[in-house]
Amino acid sequence: MRMLAALALVAATGAALPQQAQAQAYQCRMPERLAPLASPKRRSSDVRRITPIAGYTLALSWSPEYCKSREDRPGDALQCSRRHGEFGFVLHGLWPEGKTAAHPQYCARTPVQVPLSVARTALCAMPSQRLIAHQWDKHGSCMSRDPQSYFRTATRVYRAIQLPDMERLSRRALTHGMLRRELARVNPGMPPQSIAIRSNARGWLQEVRICLGMTYRPRACPAYVRQPRGDTALRIWRGL
Repeated sequence: MRMLAALALVAATGAALPQQAQAQAYQCRMPERLAPLASPKRRSSDVRRITPIAGYTLALSWSPEYCKSREDRPGDALQCSRRHGEFGFVLHGLWPEGKTAAHPQYCARTPVQVPLSVARTALCAMPSQRLIAHQWDKHGSCMSRDPQSYFRTATRVYRAIQLPDMERLSRRALTHGMLRRELARVNPGMPPQSIAIRSNARGWLQEVRICLGMTYRPRACPAYVRQPRGDTALRIWRGL
């Protein structure tokens, strides 16, 4: 199934999609029992902002880089300990965007707890209970009436994206522009201009962000989305 058709199917019907991105969660095996999800605590800087939605961003974090030095942290055990699977790209979130950089956020007046049954359905894509709670509070509450609808849409959009052979790419001299073009190549209909790459100060890949329109089809990223020049060197930590 071509990527554009798959994303259109998400918007039109909410139908289930092929699980190609699920391969990014190698042998995902979450524990039978999970601790209850606590409602996230907002900081004074977490300003409630309700503005019209003009598009979306699908954020995919490169787990090997995130988990470097976090393998033994209890709070990151689901994602980084390797006891529950090994992860490549994981779902950071599906975020509503505005016409400017002032995107909608924290639309519910008070945080709403994510039911454990809903969190479990998302864990192989987003292997962090803390992140699940935060993503619903900050972003999902501006898109859906309930957590179930938000995470159903977010995981289906995530699974519609084809992902390249990162093992092969990690062994090459790579640039930001080359990774954007490779992602576009394996996703027919996705222009490189719809892909933003984030790396840390040492040039290691952290995240891929895909800019989407109102029907979840790729669109050119807005002008306020900044990223390094295409010829900027990029390295990929495998860690798998």
